[in-house]
Amino acid sequence: MNTKFLYILLLFSPFLKAQELLTPSKAVSLALENNYGIKVANSNVEIANNNADILNSGYLPTLTGVAGGSINKENSEGQLANGEIRVANGAETRNYNASVNLNYTLFDGLGRMYDYKQLKQTRDLTELQARETIENTIIQLFAVYYSVAELEENTNAIKETLQISKERLVRAQYQFDYGQSTKLEVLNAEVDINNDSISVMNSNQELINFKRDLNLVLGNSITENFNVDTTINFNNLLDKAELFNKAKTYNNSLLQINKSIEINKLTVKSETSAYLPTIGLTGSYGWNETTNNSPLAFALQNTSTGVSGGLNLTWNLFDGGSTITRVKNAKINLDIQNIQKEELLVTLQRDFNNAWDDYQNKLNIYHLQEANIITSQNNFDRTQEKFKLGQATSIEFRQAQINLLNAELTRNSAKYDAKIAELQLLQLSGELLNVNF
Repeated sequence: MNTKFLYILLLFSPFLKAQELLTPSKAVSLALENNYGIKVANSNVEIANNNADILNSGYLPTLTGVAGGSINKENSEGQLANGEIRVANGAETRNYNASVNLNYTLFDGLGRMYDYKQLKQTRDLTELQARETIENTIIQLFAVYYSVAELEENTNAIKETLQISKERLVRAQYQFDYGQSTKLEVLNAEVDINNDSISVMNSNQELINFKRDLNLVLGNSITENFNVDTTINFNNLLDKAELFNKAKTYNNSLLQINKSIEINKLTVKSETSAYLPTIGLTGSYGWNETTNNSPLAFALQNTSTGVSGGLNLTWNLFDGGSTITRVKNAKINLDIQNIQKEELLVTLQRDFNNAWDDYQNKLNIYHLQEANIITSQNNFDRTQEKFKLGQATSIEFRQAQINLLNAELTRNSAKYDAKIAELQLLQLSGELLNVNF
């Protein structure tokens, strides 16, 4: 048996070293900085900011430079006024040109203005989508974080049970050596030690796996040699009506659909702008040079520079009905968004009521389990005293021991279930990012 105990001690010796304590606030900071999904969401926000910049608005003019050159060789024959005939073989004509052209849209039926506003609204929508990613990541983070915390507490509770079983074996061995009990008591104690040791090993392995899951959510930013803070502080939530009012104002899904409605309104206006004309301004500065070595040419070299400008108007009087179709479809899409908002409000009320009741129920269960721990501990202490006095059997002692362990495991589960329910309620009400972790 001593060899088995030594093996178990060596097996779990890494957990005896000092380990880094990961607090909830530190876990949130690491996730915000290193989580892969959040990094992608932040990059999408950066793209949306670029799209909403004045450089992508269509309000600025376009300026283009054009340059070219050509060489032409040809044989020609011509008769002058005095009847003289001249022949030019291989006459070469060179032409060079360059110009700078300016184009600017003065008026496009206000479509440009509505498109630019859509880009800004889309940027705001992308920020809300990034916030949704952050909220979901925090919920995922704490689901894993509290699983690690629960397993740490469970493992410690099982280790305590194992230690009690070891002490029971020592006592049973002494009693057997002095003829006060049978070998059966020793064998039963050994069986219970083996079972408790297996439970510790399984719990430790599960704890290692969940720590790896947690590290993945944190963007692989910490080592696996860490512990988490198992202290739970429940927030003092507002009354139900006030919290629901916050949900109707700050719920992320509701904010997103409101933003989508604003974008669709601008889409209708943008499509309607196609009914109006477009007025554009053009301007250019050009240079042109032509050289000709032909004896028939009037001028051997000609160079010209000049500035030109113009104003043009384009009015699509009828495009076969495509503009009318686009406007109708944009209005239908707007109606769809409003219907979806009505559905979301009803769904939000249902989800909020469910989340509120679930939180209250789990919080009450946790408080009852806290009280149950006291009862189970008292029952175990009394049974242990009776067992030492020989007034309780090993079966009764083991049952009291298991009852206490089960009470601790159930209490741990209830505690973290209640905390997760609280976070989910805060997410629905739009308050998740406003609390201290």
